[in-house]
Amino acid sequence: MQTELSKKLGVEYAVFGFTPFPAVAAAISRAGGFGVLGAVRYTAPDDLKRDLDWIEAHAEGRPYGLDVVMPAKKVEGVSEADVEAMIPQGHRQFVADTLAKHGVPELPDGEASGWRITGWMEQVARTQLDVAFDYPIRLLANALGSPPADVIARAHDRGVLVAALAGSARHARKHKDAGIDIVVAQGYEAGGHTGEIASMVLTPEVVDAVGPLPVLAAGGIGSGQQAAAALALGAQGVWTGSIWLTTTEADLHSPALTRKLLAAESGDTVRSRALTGKPARQLRTEWTDAWDDPTGPGTLPMPLQGLLVADAVSRIQRYEVEPLLGTPVGQIVGRMTSERSVQAVFDDLTRGFEQAVDRINRIAGRSGQ
Repeated sequence: MQTELSKKLGVEYAVFGFTPFPAVAAAISRAGGFGVLGAVRYTAPDDLKRDLDWIEAHAEGRPYGLDVVMPAKKVEGVSEADVEAMIPQGHRQFVADTLAKHGVPELPDGEASGWRITGWMEQVARTQLDVAFDYPIRLLANALGSPPADVIARAHDRGVLVAALAGSARHARKHKDAGIDIVVAQGYEAGGHTGEIASMVLTPEVVDAVGPLPVLAAGGIGSGQQAAAALALGAQGVWTGSIWLTTTEADLHSPALTRKLLAAESGDTVRSRALTGKPARQLRTEWTDAWDDPTGPGTLPMPLQGLLVADAVSRIQRYEVEPLLGTPVGQIVGRMTSERSVQAVFDDLTRGFEQAVDRINRIAGRSGQ
């Protein structure tokens, strides 16, 4: 399961695994894939440094990367307080009423919300890069379009490849024009922010649009059969994410959330603006239903929505209020039926890939060749 891109990065399998957990990222790299640590939650540089030190100590010298959230365009002179002042009181009351309806307690005195919009601001991402570029990362991925030109140049000066997610061929062409090295074609099935086009349609469109740039297929991918299909569509690898959430190395801090993920079927996700203000696929809950109800106030645009619900999300997670408890996750959740190690997931994925390739070879009359 090697491609030109996987050989260039020095990995055995063309499987890229995005995760917010350093233990998962390191395990993916040890298994022969390419672990990518999500950096959005690191608002303190020392915290990111601590976890990159951990990956360095546990990845056994295998390559890994970092995923940041950095908009190509920025608004100067706007602080978090300025943004917070724009939130209508009616929306604040809606949040308070929804939490009260489900009896969600306040956070303890002195405990701050664990999920803040600051992680989505460019100045925070730049401090993350100041830390990350002191480490031998091989890939920098950006989840909100192409990163600024100076960041691309800075990465290239250090021999770091730059990837960006795209939900359409039009977006992909913009990435190519910006000097991106790898385009991640993320289909509608994916967890988190997604576009409107399904992976089976999107992947070959993006491959044709940006060739010869390498493309990674993303969106609902968690099996070797899907990986084989992605490579057949012209991708040079797969970008996976949700499938790692229920691994034993993942640290969700919530047994209730793990149970919900393991019980969920592929139809139990919804593409909602409830979390950030932009469409993001997540578990369907009474929280997402409340925001999507036409009788409610409706969601606010990014970044207002994320700031509005940050405290509420932290309270729901801390107290494991199951009717409201959710997380970004793709439609692949229907295959996530048991807790397994990263290595076990990887073994199933690579075995499934071999079986799929053998099946196609038999159909094509190439068995044994």
